[in-house]
Amino acid sequence: MKSKEKLTIRSVDKKTLEKWYRILTLGRQLDDKAPNYLKQALGWSYHAPYAGHDGIQFAIGQVFDKEHDHLFPYYRDMLTTFSAGLTVEEILLNGLSKKDDVASGGRHMSNHFAKPEWNIHNVSSATGNHIQQAVGVGRAIKYYGGKGVSISSQGESSVSEGFVYEAINGASNEKLPVIFVFQDNGYGISVPKADQTATPYVADNFAGFRNLKIFYCNGKDVFSSMNTMQNAKKWVQENQMPAIVHANCVRIHSHSNSDRHELYRDDDERERAHRQDPVAIFKQRLLYSKVFEQEELDNIDKEAKKEISKNHKKVIKAADPDPETIFDYVIPEPYKAEKYPTGTHNHDGEKKKYITALNETLKSEFRNNPDTFLWGQDVANKDKGGIFNVTKGMQQEFGKSRIFNAPIAEDYIVGTANGMSRYDNKIRIVVEGAEFADYFWPAMEQYVEATHDYWRSNGKFAPNMTIRLASGGYIGGGLYHSQTTEAALGTFPGIRVVYPSFADDAAGLLRSSILSEGPTLFLEPKALYNDPKAATPIPDDYEVPFGKAIVRREGSDLTVITYGNATHHSLEAAAKIEEETNASIEVIDLRSLIPLDKEAILDSIKKTNKVLVAHEGPVFNGFGAELSSLITEEAFEYLDGPIKRVGATFTPVGFHKNLEDAILPNTSKVYDKLKEILEY
Repeated sequence: MKSKEKLTIRSVDKKTLEKWYRILTLGRQLDDKAPNYLKQALGWSYHAPYAGHDGIQFAIGQVFDKEHDHLFPYYRDMLTTFSAGLTVEEILLNGLSKKDDVASGGRHMSNHFAKPEWNIHNVSSATGNHIQQAVGVGRAIKYYGGKGVSISSQGESSVSEGFVYEAINGASNEKLPVIFVFQDNGYGISVPKADQTATPYVADNFAGFRNLKIFYCNGKDVFSSMNTMQNAKKWVQENQMPAIVHANCVRIHSHSNSDRHELYRDDDERERAHRQDPVAIFKQRLLYSKVFEQEELDNIDKEAKKEISKNHKKVIKAADPDPETIFDYVIPEPYKAEKYPTGTHNHDGEKKKYITALNETLKSEFRNNPDTFLWGQDVANKDKGGIFNVTKGMQQEFGKSRIFNAPIAEDYIVGTANGMSRYDNKIRIVVEGAEFADYFWPAMEQYVEATHDYWRSNGKFAPNMTIRLASGGYIGGGLYHSQTTEAALGTFPGIRVVYPSFADDAAGLLRSSILSEGPTLFLEPKALYNDPKAATPIPDDYEVPFGKAIVRREGSDLTVITYGNATHHSLEAAAKIEEETNASIEVIDLRSLIPLDKEAILDSIKKTNKVLVAHEGPVFNGFGAELSSLITEEAFEYLDGPIKRVGATFTPVGFHKNLEDAILPNTSKVYDKLKEILEY
């Protein structure tokens, strides 16, 4: 069989056809057996049968090269991964959510097949969102001159998602070696395709894109699918541009074991689907061509059944996940800031602005590691670096392949960062997740992905990325330019959240973020970028460890716990209180919200016995509520008064200065609250 020939039943040797049939019948028997495990309460509580997608899934697995390619399957891709090389045992371990499941160790839903060491990636249940990550891998393949392609597989209904447009638009614009496979069975659960899109073939929605080729095939037919996937891969590799493979499939069974398709598909339609069974038709063709006798194929079917039975007996006895391990792999251990283990220095030298600290630290780390990259909106122009010029001069020094502008597509910015970092663990990525923190919300689904990748993959992968966001108010920005988002974004386990108040901490925490494995959310109070009160001397190699607060002002009568812009309000108010009353106010700047320096908080309260929590965000549902709860639970007996909080009102931030002043906390409001506590 020559690779350039069109494959037909006559051009493929008998040994290869036997291998193909063995894969097809083994896969189908597994697919048919899966629901029985649920009926017996043994596992596989989520199963999306692939029957009717056999041709295209078989072909994806066969063209996949685990040495060079990267594969992003979706939850219906059992045969895809089996064809790519997963064993019967590995499929069953996943279905029964066993400890030794190579995809996730039972942490992720069954039917989400993966093998990270083979570049078969663990993906989410959010349908189709791995397409962004596949594009990110494609970017890395192109940059590093890899031989392979990135393959993203999904159903046609997921193409309705906006992030699919973002991914294909970005891949075609960047000319990336990615194959997007749409397995079109006509339904999104019970929703027919006609309710999703006006075009009979969803791939046609992208027909106007430049640098993109669309291939069509019969996804029920092995030969049509094999020829198309081989041609698509060859075209992508030769042209270094993306392609779509639109595979026409049929869904023989219900969407999943929680769906009843007889409620929305009549008897005739369901019967027509069964008559199109790809395995039965392939078997008939093998017999009709007289390549095989009936007995030969029946024997292969029997051998497949025995192999499944043998592996079933082994897997049914396999260990379940240990509940004691739930705290393993939440987030990787961070870089250890051993040069400055307490996150302090002697403050000698010239003071530098907050914005200078960020810019110089970025450049320093990009010089130290050639595998660092930065992108975002408006970050890479000749004489400008972002809205606030934080990245000014970086593209000139490090080039357009490492520093570049992204589309106005926040999900794409974060999702492709996740994907590119999958290519090699040495890669570090810094993104401006949005021009202002308030505009980050479209990226939330990829942000959530990043937070649980490490846990979901059982420690096999965490995206090495720093998400920078210009946060907070005091610039007269109003809606979408003045919010601070740490309370919302900090609710997801699996990400570090830092919020430095001074230039040296901005430099030190940024360095630690870039050097660490796993994701970090880096919130920057933009009002402090050029404010002299945030300027400090900064050692060239300064590092700040995560989870290490700093005492900005020592005191004995009351503790203020704060961060960001509120740190400066607290310091000013504390100085004024002490000048007027001789009361001694201790100010704790958290710097790092997750992980949190609980020890520093509790030690200070044990000393002062009174506490104020001050932050810029709203008091109601703000991060201070978590701090207050912590203190109540672990230091209640040390308190001589109620915990008080100061922050913004529970409203959006208004544009007019009068409105902003009324909404946001300031020195005067912190001062009033300090007096109230001291007088209690």
